[in-house]
Amino acid sequence: MHPCKICLGHLILGLWIVSAVGFGQASDTPSKMSQLTSEQLEAGWISLFDGQTLFGWKSESEVDWTITDGAIRATHGQVGLLRTTTQFDRFEFHIEFSADEATNSGVFFLTSPQPKNPTLDCYELNIINPDRHEYATGSLVGRARAQNSPLLKLGEWHSADVMVGRERIRVQIDGQETCSFEDPKPLGKGFIGLQFNSGTAMFRNIRLRPLELQELCDKQEAWDKSLLKEARVEWVNNQILHLQGGQGQLESKTQFGDFVLATKAKTNGAVNSGIFFRAIPGELMNGYECQIDHQVIDENPMKPKDCGTGGIFRRQNARVVLSNENKWFHLTMIANGTNITTWVNGVQVADWHDERAPDKNPRKGSRTAAGTIILQAHDESTDIEFAKIGVREIDKRNR
Repeated sequence: MHPCKICLGHLILGLWIVSAVGFGQASDTPSKMSQLTSEQLEAGWISLFDGQTLFGWKSESEVDWTITDGAIRATHGQVGLLRTTTQFDRFEFHIEFSADEATNSGVFFLTSPQPKNPTLDCYELNIINPDRHEYATGSLVGRARAQNSPLLKLGEWHSADVMVGRERIRVQIDGQETCSFEDPKPLGKGFIGLQFNSGTAMFRNIRLRPLELQELCDKQEAWDKSLLKEARVEWVNNQILHLQGGQGQLESKTQFGDFVLATKAKTNGAVNSGIFFRAIPGELMNGYECQIDHQVIDENPMKPKDCGTGGIFRRQNARVVLSNENKWFHLTMIANGTNITTWVNGVQVADWHDERAPDKNPRKGSRTAAGTIILQAHDESTDIEFAKIGVREIDKRNR
């Protein structure tokens, strides 16, 4: 298992490289890192590739993965995947790809890190010309053959839109459906991988939208107010959850273990807050904390003042602060085993693996058991609104 040559899994290296390619100016950072429109953010999309780094990706073989003109590119090396560090399930997916006549590549869904059989441990969306393979571009290898596969020519870009449900996967290439497949033995969760096999392959504009989230924001009955203490909460027009006041917490009545959460929130002023998860029920903020604090040092978004929005408090700072006071922002979080990843305004800002010894209390050690979700009131200055809080458990890996 070899690391990708430019994979920025180490946060500090990633920050220096991001700065070197033009992110030193605070005003430039959000526009250059995010590839999503406001409409896409509102719909729940996140970027899996920020166009500048391979943060959030890991190579499973020796390949010359590079970034050229905002695209991930591979030309030679060992057969294998560049795959996400996060596992996903039930999602809508978009990618653009370019390949030459000699290319054999693909996009793998719900995959293991090193898949052995595309009909058993993943779904492989093939990228190859029809005269070279019976499962041509737009096919699911070993499962469903594509209709009207496009001819590949380097420099020409194609789009793939894929709907991955619990049991069914549906593929569109360049806006036309090419195949679909219903699996009698669903895989559950898995990684997303970009394959290098032979020839040149390029990928860009990679994004994903989690599906089937349960909305909690507007459901007052879903929350326990017993530990609000000095804080107070109200539901504005029975929709927006508004938390204010001194120290306290609003706690979910439902517990979540491996889950995906997406929220839209706004802090009114310089507010320190957070979303706790896998928390010990009925105890004051004994859980992991996804920080909400937009303050930075020296007006530099690469330098969070106090962990930064989307950072895992006291564990890993956000690599960049992409949110601001008095403005709505979008935050997506996935907790899967000991891996915790977050996105702010569509850009991945944290990728942390908890290597501590197991402990009931996440403040003291690793906890994978289910726990509550807590909205934090940190102090008297707390003033935060939530317009969306969608959450659900992630499917287990079946094989």
